[in-house]
Amino acid sequence: MFNMGDGLGPAKVIYVNEPRLGLNGILVIDNVAAGPAIGGLRMAADVSLEECMRLARAMTLKNAAAALAHGGGKSVLFGDPRMERARKEQLIRGFAHALRNESDYIFGPDMGTDETCMAWIKDEIGRAVGLPREIGGIPLDEIGATGWGVSHAADIAAPYCGFALGRARVAIQGFGAVGKHAARFLAEKGAVLVAASDSTGTLHDPAGLAVAELIRLKESGRPLRDYPGGNKLGRDAIVGIECDIWIPAARPDVLREDNVSQLKAKLVVQGANIPATPGAERTLHERGVLVVPDFIANAGGVICAAMEFRGASQSQVLAAIEEKIRSNTRQVLDASARQGLMPRDAALKFAQERVTAAMSYRRWGVF
Repeated sequence: MFNMGDGLGPAKVIYVNEPRLGLNGILVIDNVAAGPAIGGLRMAADVSLEECMRLARAMTLKNAAAALAHGGGKSVLFGDPRMERARKEQLIRGFAHALRNESDYIFGPDMGTDETCMAWIKDEIGRAVGLPREIGGIPLDEIGATGWGVSHAADIAAPYCGFALGRARVAIQGFGAVGKHAARFLAEKGAVLVAASDSTGTLHDPAGLAVAELIRLKESGRPLRDYPGGNKLGRDAIVGIECDIWIPAARPDVLREDNVSQLKAKLVVQGANIPATPGAERTLHERGVLVVPDFIANAGGVICAAMEFRGASQSQVLAAIEEKIRSNTRQVLDASARQGLMPRDAALKFAQERVTAAMSYRRWGVF
C-alpha cells in the first residue's frame, strides 16, 4: 500500500459518494507546494484508492520535473467509460460539482475521459484543462501532446542503448490516445512499428505495420484485429514481441514480476503512468534494459495543460514539450550512468529535490 506519511503527501484524500446518482469517485491531492495540482480524471470500472494515490504522486513528480508551477493530484471515477453519453455526462458533472470548492485541484483528461468531458467540467465549475478548441483549449489528445513527448524521450534515450531511432523496431502496448500519436511521431523519425495492441489483441508484423492505417482504424472505432495484414495474437502477447523500443501506453502495472522475463527489448519508454511494478522495473535494470520513467517521458500532456491554463499557443506548447522532455531525459540518463543509479532513482532524486525546495518557501512548509 502507498506510504501515507512520507513527508511529501498526500495533502488531502476525498471520497465522493452520491447514491442517488450511483456516483462513486476519489480525489487525491498529493502536494501543492509549487501551485494548484493538475492531474487527470480517470474513469474505469476497476480504479482504486491505491491507484489514485500512486497516480497523484506521479503527477507531483512529473510537474516538478517539468518545472511547472503546479503540484500533483489525480481523480478517479468508478464506471465504464463506454457507457451511454448522457449517463457519463451526468456522472462527470456530478463528480465535478461535488468537488467544486477544491480549488487546489484542476481537472484534466485521462484514460476514459476526453476534451468533451473537460468541457462539461469547465461548464460546471470553471476549472479544467485539455478543453476543446471551440472554448479556448488546446486539445492535448487531438494534437498528441503526450505522444510527442514520448517520441522525443525515445530519440534521446536510444543512443544510450547503442542504436539510433531511425529503423528502430517499436512495439506499443495500448494503441489509444498516447500510443497512436507516439507511433505516428516515431514513424516520422524513421522508426518502424512492428507490433501494437489494444483491448482486443496484439497485431504483429516484423516487416512493419502501416501506422496511418492503424490510426484510421482506431479513429473509426474499429479494433486493431481488423487490420488486413500482420499476425493476430492475444492481447498479452505484446509483452514478448522482439523489438528495440517497447512503449507501454495504457493501464498501470502491465509489466510485473510474473511477465517481465518475457520482454525482449533494449529500451522501455513509459508512455503510461505507473506501467511497471517496482520489482519488474528493477529486474529490467539488472538485465541491462534501459527504462525512461513515466514522469519524465510522458509529461507532454501536463505541460500542454499547464500552458493552456496560462493562455499559451499550440506552437509554444509543442516547442516547450520538446525542450523540457529532451533536456530532462538526457539529465536523468546522464545522472543514472554517472551515479550508478536506476533511471527512476535518478529521476526521483531530481524531482523530489524540486518539490522539497518548493515546500521550503511555503508558510506551513509541508503542503
